[in-house]
This record gives sequence, structure tokens and C-alpha cells, in this order.
Amino acid sequence: MAAAPTQAGETTQRKITLSLGSSAVWTERMLDTLERGIEGGQWYSLIDKVWNEKHLLLAAWSVLRKDGAAGVDGQGCGLLAAHLSQTVGELSRLLKAERYEPRPVKRVWIDKLGSSEKRPLGIPTVRDRVVQTALAYVLEPIFERDFAEHSYGFRPGRSAQQAIARVETLLAQGQVWVVDADLKGYFDSIPQDKLLEAVRKKIADGRVLRLLEKYLSQGVLESGKDWQPTGQGTPQGAVISPLLANIYLHPLDQQMAGRGREMIRYADDFIILCRSQAEAQEALAEVAVWVNEAGLVLHPQKTRIVDASQPGGFDFLGWHFERGWKWPREKSVTRFKEVLSDQTSRTDGSSLPMIIGGLNRRMRGWSGYFAGGNGNLYTRLDQWLRMRLRSLLRKRERRKGRGRGTDHQRYPNVYFAELGLISLNALTRAKRANPA
Repeated sequence: MAAAPTQAGETTQRKITLSLGSSAVWTERMLDTLERGIEGGQWYSLIDKVWNEKHLLLAAWSVLRKDGAAGVDGQGCGLLAAHLSQTVGELSRLLKAERYEPRPVKRVWIDKLGSSEKRPLGIPTVRDRVVQTALAYVLEPIFERDFAEHSYGFRPGRSAQQAIARVETLLAQGQVWVVDADLKGYFDSIPQDKLLEAVRKKIADGRVLRLLEKYLSQGVLESGKDWQPTGQGTPQGAVISPLLANIYLHPLDQQMAGRGREMIRYADDFIILCRSQAEAQEALAEVAVWVNEAGLVLHPQKTRIVDASQPGGFDFLGWHFERGWKWPREKSVTRFKEVLSDQTSRTDGSSLPMIIGGLNRRMRGWSGYFAGGNGNLYTRLDQWLRMRLRSLLRKRERRKGRGRGTDHQRYPNVYFAELGLISLNALTRAKRANPA
């Protein structure tokens, strides 16, 4: 429950949680109206909150903190920082005059973990990211007010950890029949007309709606190719996309909740936990009908029903669940090892303490999410990482091959510990003992 400042400097308990950006944009009067419910259910006169220079400046600082690559114009965050006031003022004037035109999204293809396929990533220009952030600050609370309890992705005050905790609770209660659903290419396949129709149910400001339409139709540019229109979908990588994705799946959330289904959703990744196979089959049939009517597609190979009490289990949000246990899924471990391998290259000329400092930061971040798993995985990862470091030291001594044999005596575990290398196993044990 969020606390919002009042005019007198006191705090008022709110039923919804606001992001920091939205809490700075939304006034007490607006929040009171939001909680009561606006007459007619639609919000008018919102565009002035988007082109407000203070709000755009707040959005710009958010973009600068996140940094990120340049879009099709080649202008990065450094240029925004150097001309911050000028850029914010110009964006405000263009938006106010309704002359702001988004640039095409830069499309790049990135590796899909555990697959030979690649997935598209959209990179808007820095200026577009600023405007989209300000727009999200204005729109987010309106939809957040009614979003479902079981929706955890890209929402203020919610996290993947909370979703995983809910999964464990339901499994422990015997709801082990799992509908493991996968929406094929969700972000790229959302029908734009139906998406805008969903937004219009609560937003009646024509200028805001036209700005959203511009973003949806801005098209993409790919290296060596001409501009391509985007007749459907909202590009992954765009600031506004997660909110729009949640808006479009909200009716499915409502339907599942209304029928008593225990659905847990994080953006387009969702599962439904049931007490019997028959219930799971019924739930999957309901989802299939809704998905088809919404113009989406369930992935035929990746959508299935699983008995989590039996060998095989299922994956969700980076974890594998099976027979009452959970551990990081294989793809999560593979990706983690790839990152650590890059940081322990035998050709890296950095000092060993510097390399270990980078490894420690990475391991603290990874264990922050993946603490609490079962088995000896963390011990094996510690052993593997020390092998990588011994191999690096062999290379520096002009010896070939991986760290092995007498290298364990030459560079014992205590040697790396004295240099400050933390133990992933110790980190995860400590987090299990003190979850807070």
C-alpha cells in the first residue's frame, strides 16, 4: 500500500502502489478521483501532464540512469545529458503543438537462450524513450488500479520473487497440475486495433491516443534494410510496451480470477496451478478460446499440462520446479556461466583482484534472485569458477590447458578467498537463513 504526500505534508494511505515517477506526476486530487472511480470511467485532459517540462525532466533522468544504446539517430544518453534543458524544452513545445513525431525503432537481433533462433529487440531513440517514460508515468496508475493480484510483471511494488513465492505456496497446497502456457511472439503479435480499443476504455484524451498510435505505427529500421511498417505488436525494448502488454492481457486475468483459477502471470509468461488433470485441461481450453479471440497464438510445442509431483516438472521465471523442489533452470545456469566465462577470459590482462571484484558483483546479483534452490548446484558453480581462475593463472605462467592437478595445491581455495572471492554456496546459504 503506497503512501502519497498530502498538501499539508502528511501522508495518505493509498490502495494502489505508485512508481516513483507516477507519484511525482499525480496530484492528490487526481489520486482521490482515481480511488473513488472517475465518472464515466474515462480520463480526459491528460496530455498536459505528458508535455509538462518538470515531468519530462523527471523522465529524462530516468532514461539517463538506465543508459542504454542509441536508436536510429545514433544519439546516445551522453548527448541528452549535455543538452538536457534544451531537449526537454523542445520536446515539451513539440508535444504541446502536437508536432512531435517518433522516429522508427532500431531493430537488432539477439541470441535466444538455449536456442539457435534469435529474437528481435526494438531500441527507440533516446528522445522517444523520454516521451514514452513521461507517458507511462501518466497512464500507469489509471490501469494499475484495476490490474489483477496475480499479475506480477513490470508493476510497481511487484517482483518475480513474489510470483515464485506464490508458486511455491500453491504447490505446497497440492495444486500440482500445471498449465504451462506460452504465447508465441506475444509482443510482436498484439493486434494494434484491439490494443487501442482496450486503452480507450479508460483514456478519452484524443491527443494521448494519437500519440500512442504514432508509437505503434512508427515502424522499424534494421541494418542494411529499408524502413518496415509495424502493422501489429508493440516492440520489446520500448518503455511503454510492458504497460501496454499488461493492459492487453488484463481481460484474461479477469476471466481466470472470475472462474477461480490460480493463475500467476509475469508479463506474457504465465502458468495456472490446478488440483486435478481435469481442472487443468478445462483451464487450458478456456485460455485457448480467449487467446484465439484476442488474435494471439499459443505455442503448440511449448504449451502443455504438467504434473509437477512427477519427474520432469516445469520451468517458470528462471526456476525449475519438480516433485516439491526447485532449482535454477538449466538455461539460467548456462547463461550465468557464459557471463562468468566472459569475465574470466585467459586473455584478460586485468589484475586478479579487479577480475574477482567484477565476479563478486555478478554473483551477488545472481544469488539475490536464485537463493533458495536445492541440490549441490552452487557448490559445483564455485568449483567451476575457481577452475576458470586457475586456468587464467596457468595462461599467465605460459602453461597450457585448464586448471587441474597440482594447480589445486599451487592455488588452493583459500588463496582465492584471501583475494576476496566470495562463495556462491555461502551466499545462497546465508540468504536462505535470512530471506529478508
